[in-house]
Amino acid sequence: MAVNLRGRNFITLKDFTPDEIKYLLNLSRDLKNKKRAGIRGNLLDRKNVVLLFEKTSTRTRCAFEVGVMDEGGSVTFLTNSQMGKKESIEDTAKVLGRFYDGIEFRGFKQETVELLAEHAGVPVWNGLTDLYHPTQILADFLTIMEHVDKPLNKVKFVYAGDARNNMGNSLMIGAAKMGMDFVALAPKELWPDKDLVSEMEEVAKETNGSITLTDNVDDVKGADVIYTDVWVSMGEEDQFEERINMLKDYQVNMDMIKKTENDNVVFLHCLPAFHDLETVVGNEIHEKFGLESMEVTDDVFRSKHSKVFDEAENRMHTIKAVMVATIGNL
Repeated sequence: MAVNLRGRNFITLKDFTPDEIKYLLNLSRDLKNKKRAGIRGNLLDRKNVVLLFEKTSTRTRCAFEVGVMDEGGSVTFLTNSQMGKKESIEDTAKVLGRFYDGIEFRGFKQETVELLAEHAGVPVWNGLTDLYHPTQILADFLTIMEHVDKPLNKVKFVYAGDARNNMGNSLMIGAAKMGMDFVALAPKELWPDKDLVSEMEEVAKETNGSITLTDNVDDVKGADVIYTDVWVSMGEEDQFEERINMLKDYQVNMDMIKKTENDNVVFLHCLPAFHDLETVVGNEIHEKFGLESMEVTDDVFRSKHSKVFDEAENRMHTIKAVMVATIGNL
């Protein structure tokens, strides 16, 4: 079946079929090979993209900027607009839609990116909100395709940590869409929203996947992928002590890796990761709580299991694919 995503928004993977997600992943792989071969791109020639950022960023901003320029387009990074201050989101969307071919938003409220998409008249892409982080999931799945010797619908995927944050939500959605065996490993207080779980269980029935919520670390047995994220998301910095107490038993360490009984298990993390004391925040946490690492230990982060930098690079290839598929000269 032919897939055509031209003019589509990219707000959440809930809006996309398994075939459409596969198409984006295959396009990502093609664009990655093209870049590796040194082939100059023109699929975004004469296309203008604006990036709206409320939250700080390394990978998302750089991925969008390099992705646009690789394919011959131009990009504006905008952090000091009047949006939501002196001008409504609706009015801002209508203005930017007159200037640009595509709009990226990275910020707090899911409602903001949805309002932009409703009123812009051009494709809007979600670079991260408090609820979802769909571009990250594409990068994660491309990395799995590269490093796990089985199709996505045969993968057992374990997410350990805060399973009701934007990464936990988005990974569960993506896994259900692709027919994976998805395990959310977390204390019950941090399990994902019941309505979202029920919705994704229905999706998983159609794709022959499964969704398991557990607080038992032994359930990592047989995992092909173990994934974690920071214990405290942006905007929740006052909750470090509470989260440390809740999640310390779910740290990804070598004991957890061994419990998988899979010598080839892949470790992934969307980054940045608190795996050592080489950051300001890491040192502050060490001084207050005595921890040398948080969600993942340094030995796991630097081990053969870790593919986090391949994953980080794949942010650019998959984001490029989203832009090319929705506004590109295909």
